[in-house]
Amino acid sequence: MTIWRPDVRRARGPVYEAIALAIAADVAKGRLKGGERLPTHRDLAGRLGVTVGTVSRAYAEAARRGLISGEVGRGTFVRGDAAPDDAGLVDLASNHPPLPPGDALTAALEDAFASLAGAQGTGELLAYPPDSGYARHREAGAQWLAWCGLDTPPDRVLACSGSQHALAIVLSTLLRPGETLATEALTYPGLQAVANLLHLRLQGLPMDRHGLEPGAFESACLAGGLKAVYLVPTIHNPTTRMMPLERRQQIARIARAHGVAIVEDDIHAHLPSERPAPVASLAPELAYFITSTSKTLAPGLRVGYLLAPADHLERLTAAARATVWASAPLMAEIATLWIRQGTAQRLLAARRGEAVARQKRAREALAGWHFEAHPEGYHVWLQLPEPWTSVTFSAQARRHGVAVTPSEAFVIGREPAPHAVRLCLGAARSRASLDRGLGLVASLLRESPEPTLAVG
Repeated sequence: MTIWRPDVRRARGPVYEAIALAIAADVAKGRLKGGERLPTHRDLAGRLGVTVGTVSRAYAEAARRGLISGEVGRGTFVRGDAAPDDAGLVDLASNHPPLPPGDALTAALEDAFASLAGAQGTGELLAYPPDSGYARHREAGAQWLAWCGLDTPPDRVLACSGSQHALAIVLSTLLRPGETLATEALTYPGLQAVANLLHLRLQGLPMDRHGLEPGAFESACLAGGLKAVYLVPTIHNPTTRMMPLERRQQIARIARAHGVAIVEDDIHAHLPSERPAPVASLAPELAYFITSTSKTLAPGLRVGYLLAPADHLERLTAAARATVWASAPLMAEIATLWIRQGTAQRLLAARRGEAVARQKRAREALAGWHFEAHPEGYHVWLQLPEPWTSVTFSAQARRHGVAVTPSEAFVIGREPAPHAVRLCLGAARSRASLDRGLGLVASLLRESPEPTLAVG
């Protein structure tokens, strides 16, 4: 049984509903996993100081929303994605890159294996590599970063086991437990996971249509105690917004004025055909730029590249060694071959082309509804009409055969979540499957939420 205790002290409505919403938010954020057993009604009531009847009503509401299920004699469990009635579920919740047409990815991998088989010195890829990666892997990383708009020497690049690993080692070296990291009020859920692991305090700052508001950022800096800010300025997750150059310059100026480090997560950097200069290029002495191959080449190719101030590379290398010792050389070698041989550019072009085609389908399916999207991005940020809430919509969408991500998964702090959901266009294995999922979403938008069950 999981030790789970939601914070309902600031609930604005009925406590039972706040508990159900907390279950939904923690499922979306990955804090509650499929198959986990929730506390008994009496146990949770005692922890929260409420009646057993309130918890029973909350669990009934969560069950109605498809989040949990009860088994007589065993308890109450979080439902997993593989539940029997989820057969045929269209996945618009996972932010995967779309498969390139044909067998391009398979052919690229076979070519890489053939090159490795015929090369001398391949055996070193199965030995312990240097802490910061082999020189050729860092050179490939520098080339990858150059395509992002950052011209840097290879010795400033650290090869990591994906962008999530890079984020973990950056935050673990920049901040100590209890210190504050600012970010957009809506942000990548993986940041929250790392912050929880490192016991960091997250401060969500307001956004507008251009991204993080400079005034809010400067106020946070002036208040003191702010060590770093985390940004997703290119095809922001979840809103899809692209921070314009002027806004990037403003953020860089404020960070410089107050000595606040900038952690720029730019995993979508290669998708837009046109994009402003990275924030890291505007304040290089303060910036930590993170990108990877996962969203553009292959999710299973766990290779990330980190650009950091030169005087911090030794500490970052030590953090990488303390976590995974070093990035997997075989993975980094495949990425290096693809970057050097032009395969990476071809795969990227194929991914981008498929993204454009899927975005066109989304525009057609969602015509008449308000949403934000980048024409070369992988996801859509859909605003829900009254009286839908994001949790209710996502629960009912799943029961209708399509998985979407509620806004609660992206909210920092206790601010009310916007009535919106993220629709990811890449996980559907075919355009036909995507069309079916988008059709289900559009159909549900025209309906009203199912009435809440009255539970005594």
